[in-house]
Formats: sequence, structure tokens, C-alpha cells
Amino acid sequence: MSRALWLGVPATVLLAIPFVALVGATSWAHWQLAYGDGTAVGVSLGLSSVSTLLIVLLGTPLALWLARSQSSWRSVLEALLLVSLLTPPLAMGILLVTAYGPYATLGEALGRVGITLSNNLPAFILAQLYGGLAYYILCARTAFESVPRSVEEAAQGLGCTPGEVFRRVTLPVTRRALANALAIVWVRVIGEFGIVMVFAYFPQGIPVKLFVNLQNEGVDSVYALLWSLLLVTLPFPLWCLSVRKRGAVSASRVGWS
Repeated sequence: MSRALWLGVPATVLLAIPFVALVGATSWAHWQLAYGDGTAVGVSLGLSSVSTLLIVLLGTPLALWLARSQSSWRSVLEALLLVSLLTPPLAMGILLVTAYGPYATLGEALGRVGITLSNNLPAFILAQLYGGLAYYILCARTAFESVPRSVEEAAQGLGCTPGEVFRRVTLPVTRRALANALAIVWVRVIGEFGIVMVFAYFPQGIPVKLFVNLQNEGVDSVYALLWSLLLVTLPFPLWCLSVRKRGAVSASRVGWS
């Protein structure tokens, strides 16, 4: 074990260097947000919360269907998810402009009923949906596949409705894995830059505002906002990790008992 620990030191040091450098480079005596940074924090925190909730609501039924279905359409949908997942963010932003922009066929149709998806709050949320939805569905599908079908069928045999089986059997078993999926999605959507930059430059969230400050004022001007990004991004994934650890400890105690 000690040898393995020493072999892991180079990777640990490599991962720690940027954060140590950030601590050293930050001017703590003059720490303050630049003009508009507070608004960017509010935009990212508020709209990312909405996007994450929508991703869970939209993605969970499809993830469950993919985990349970034997339909020939399953392969088609999985391929679509992988294409969405692997498409570079900048390219995805251009695709959204092509699909939903004011001069696109779909964009023009939406415009005729008073819906505009370009540089506004709905566009920002839509960009984040495309940034995180495929991640969540694939992670949640893997979690649902880990639930033994015999357990769910036994619950149905005892008279539980499909909704009750999902709430009382499937969700408790997959809680830790779904917590991991939520952590990944939260970090993904709140840090999304490429899609948002192209499709929803306004309102400016933290990633775009960081880029603007960096371009206009240089690297020294972004440290306060960068700390803010870390402070609003990391607590939720860390909480999800604690949920996973508590679940693992509880499971081990049950096993020993």
C-alpha cells in the first residue's frame, strides 16, 4: 500500500499545482469582484439550478427506459446521446444557432408565436440543457441497470404500482450513483462556456464573464471571480460525495450485521 501511495505522489502533485498557484497569485488584501461579476454569479447560480432540475425531470424517464427496454430504438437513442456527448461545445453552440437562431427554420417558427431563443434567459438555459443532459442520462441509465429486476418484480408482485416501485425500490438502490450523476451535471452546466458563448452570450454567467475580464483586463482581474466560481460550483458535488460515503458506510454495516 505504501508503495502504491508513493507511486501516486506525482499525479497528486500535478493536480495540486494549479490550486496552490491560485492561492499564491490571489491578492487577498485587494480581493474584490469587478463590475458585473456579482450579477454573473447570480446568473450562473440561479439558471444552473433551473437547468439541473430540468435535466433531472427530462432525463430520468429516458434513462429508466434505456435501462429497461429491449426495443430496437434503444441503440438509436444511445447513439444520439453519444453524439451529443462527444460533440465539442463550440460546435454544439453553432448547431444550436443553426437550429434555434432567429433565421433558422425552427427559430422563425418560434418567433412567429413570440418565442425567441437567442441571447436571453431561455437560450441560456437551453444551452446548459444541451451541455448536461446527455451526461445525466448515460450516468442515470447505468445506475438503473444496476438494480436487479427480480427486486422490482417482487415489489410489483406485492401490489406496488410502477411509481411506488420507482420511489421505494429503484431510487433508494441507485441513490449514490444518482448523486454522482447530479454532481457531474452541476459542474458541467455551471461551467459550460463553449455552447453558452456562441448561443447565449447574454446574460453573462461566470464562465463568459471570466473570459471577458481576461480579455479586457488581464489575468490578475479574474482571480476574485474565479474563486467565486469554485465556491458556487464545488459545495454541491462535495455534498453528493458525502451522501455516497454515508451510503457506503451504511451498506457495509448492514452487511456485517
